[in-house]
Amino acid sequence: MTLSLPRTAALGAIAALTLSACGAAPDTASTTADGKNAATATSAADLGGLAALEKAAKKEGALNAIALPRDWANYGALIDGFEKKYGIKISVENPDGASQDEINAVTSRKGQDRAPDVLDLGSSFAISAAQQGLLAPYKVASFADIPSGQKDAQARWYNDYGGYISIGCDAKRVKSCPTTFADLLKPQYKGQVALNGNPTKSGSAFGGVWAAALANGGSFDDIQPGLDFFKKLKDNGNYTPVESTPATVEKGETPISIDWDYLNAGYAEEFKSKGVDWKVAVPSDGQFSQYYSQAINKDAPHPAAARLWQEYLYSAEGQNLWLKGYARPALMTAMEKAGTLDKTAAAKLPEVSGTPSFPTEAQQDKAKTVLGQGWAKAVSG
Repeated sequence: MTLSLPRTAALGAIAALTLSACGAAPDTASTTADGKNAATATSAADLGGLAALEKAAKKEGALNAIALPRDWANYGALIDGFEKKYGIKISVENPDGASQDEINAVTSRKGQDRAPDVLDLGSSFAISAAQQGLLAPYKVASFADIPSGQKDAQARWYNDYGGYISIGCDAKRVKSCPTTFADLLKPQYKGQVALNGNPTKSGSAFGGVWAAALANGGSFDDIQPGLDFFKKLKDNGNYTPVESTPATVEKGETPISIDWDYLNAGYAEEFKSKGVDWKVAVPSDGQFSQYYSQAINKDAPHPAAARLWQEYLYSAEGQNLWLKGYARPALMTAMEKAGTLDKTAAAKLPEVSGTPSFPTEAQQDKAKTVLGQGWAKAVSG
């Protein structure tokens, strides 16, 4: 998998392509025995409850997903768990894609049976998709327990799992691993510092730039210091344009990678058997936390399965699987109170201090605009 992946997304949508007749979706939407339509259901209750939703989803028998790599936050276990529990086959297209690819697939395949049913997007990009009218409102059973600042009031998207920007480092190739953004400017790290994608397309890389901004006098209202920081990294030769992946790490091409803590922590475990000593630190000078959001394509070809997938992801079972992938589930606080949280998995999370705060919709829109206009210039040459 590439680390630049799914999660993230779009500074603009492409024009919808002309659809061929052979690619058109079936005329009949998924319905329950009493004629209720899954495509317009805003909760399981609209279909008569979870059992009725499950029956309608099994009738569809398939779910189209996109940009979900198996080694991203334990997605492999979630996909396998859903398929085993419900007997519904999940097809994952372009697992190493970015969220822009997800949005492009929705817009270009409108009305086709191969369009994505569900989306996993960086929260700022979920907002973009909602603004474009691409998402279906749907409240999962646990919707009320999702923190108010992490969900759309119309339930078109809501946060699911997340973490903090961290610095991963190959301790066998790097004599002294950096633990702060200030460290990354040191001359000993020449050509070694990478992001896992392009921040105008990738949420994780976007988060990396925003964390750098916070470490250098910026704020949720001002991401420009983050661009200035990467320009410094580029000018002093420390920044490498190679997008980090497990493969580039193993080859020594990207020995220092700025990425989400749950991904870096997962790689640390994965790399042990390959002789890589991967250290992970959440930089104290630039703590930036963000969650990824789930959403349903308004024109999903498998609307019942899409809604059942959301119910699974936001069940205690699904949320604990995120936790086992070192990600912090959106329902973590509610599950702690309910006694349903996997405490062993929770104890393995990378250490951070303080309470996370999140940028508003307006702040995220502004940051995307600044990045879109200035990123290429900052790291070109």
